[in-house]
Amino acid sequence: MPKIMLQGTGSTVGKSILVTALCRIFKQDGYSVCPYKSQNMALNSYITHDGKEMGRAQVLQAYAAGLEPEVYMNPILLKPSSDKKCQIVFNGKVYGNSTAMEYHNMKLQFAEKLKEEFEKIEKQFDIIVIEGAGSPAEINLRERDIVNMGLAEMVDAPVLLVGDIDKGGVFASLAGTLLLLSDDEKNRVKGTIINKFRGDIDILKPGINMLEDIIHKPCIGTVPYFTLDLEDEDGATTFNKEKTNDIDIAIIKLPHISNFTDFDALKLEEDVSVRYITSKEEFGNPDLLIIPGTKNTIEDLLKLRKTGLEEMIKNYSKQGMVMGICGGYQMLGNILKDPYGVESNCEETKGMGLLDVDTVFEKEKVTTRVKAKGHECDIYGYEIHMGICTYGENAKPMFSIYDCNGEAQERLDGAVSKEENVLGTYIHGIFDGVEFREKLINKLRAKKGIELKKSKDYENIREKNLDMLADIVRRSLDMDKIYEIMGLKK
Repeated sequence: MPKIMLQGTGSTVGKSILVTALCRIFKQDGYSVCPYKSQNMALNSYITHDGKEMGRAQVLQAYAAGLEPEVYMNPILLKPSSDKKCQIVFNGKVYGNSTAMEYHNMKLQFAEKLKEEFEKIEKQFDIIVIEGAGSPAEINLRERDIVNMGLAEMVDAPVLLVGDIDKGGVFASLAGTLLLLSDDEKNRVKGTIINKFRGDIDILKPGINMLEDIIHKPCIGTVPYFTLDLEDEDGATTFNKEKTNDIDIAIIKLPHISNFTDFDALKLEEDVSVRYITSKEEFGNPDLLIIPGTKNTIEDLLKLRKTGLEEMIKNYSKQGMVMGICGGYQMLGNILKDPYGVESNCEETKGMGLLDVDTVFEKEKVTTRVKAKGHECDIYGYEIHMGICTYGENAKPMFSIYDCNGEAQERLDGAVSKEENVLGTYIHGIFDGVEFREKLINKLRAKKGIELKKSKDYENIREKNLDMLADIVRRSLDMDKIYEIMGLKK
């Protein structure tokens, strides 16, 4: 069955976006195509239509392929909760928590299941585009590898090796990676891709020719450096720190920040600046302050308390607008209780007290796609959280949820302060819909005496950018050679 796998000389070399591009190219060429990454380590996650959790990178790849995201595209998701521990999500549901060594020792438990599921996918599509993780040259992990060469061997996939020239040393990284592979693994690599190139290609060509002579692998193409309105994978994101427009939206960059793709749609507003704060000196006087989601709410709250940012947030809330999403919403409440040790060893932690809600962390994670009604508009998005909030007499709900995973349900979400300037919600992706985003940003514009504007449709812009991505990569790569490698005629 035709398939192609992109592995990299390291993390953030551009594997995810190139897989996205190939998915759109193959779709444009009339093939049914599916993205696949056996194991993804990320804090940006997404909830599928049936309430399962997967990595955001494969969500964008699914959209590029014209598909609804499904967990079989990313069966293992690792969500770091500290430097040494992570939560394992397998086939969309929490499997457990482990240290790096514990997970390394249990990888082979997943191997047979991965192979069985992959064989099912092969029967459904014309082409599968597979993404590796990190680098196949991490030789200390080779013995139990289920995401790079171990996976390529398991599913018999040809490999293209991607290097990032923007970092420097691309020839050495490509040649060095191949040097550390076994002979069988080297034979599986059918070519290289140089990514993120800036400058005159004629100056680069002699180096490409010399590299081909050294490694005996063809260069399939050189992809230029580009900027499009498409989300990056976690590690590849650059967090802007500067105010660049009239409307200043500041986001607290928490140590364990998650789902910061929530804010990509805000960047489409032409007079909006989205910047990230890590210290008191960077705080400024934003028009809107957002406390985002986090994989470790209590630890991150204590960090804000220690650095003095919590006090600044509380002072700012007396005259500014504050919004918390998921973990950020929990921080804004009165008390956070963790009786089962889900997030920390602290059974009870005091919150900021800006919303009259209390949070209790439960053993089961809530993972739902939702539709809800607000005071002024309908919204949609998804929930990924362990905590449950209860309301005090001084908090009113922000939304009324009427649909969970496609089934009718009535329950409340979020909270609004008495003064209506402090908001909290569990719903991720809340800015993706035009109506809520437009109303919120226009409130900020009106407060500053700026002309009100219509917001852009995020989904339509994403589709246009996916086509632009495909055009750039199609022009840059030898697509005839890629089809030949897969055993297909274009």
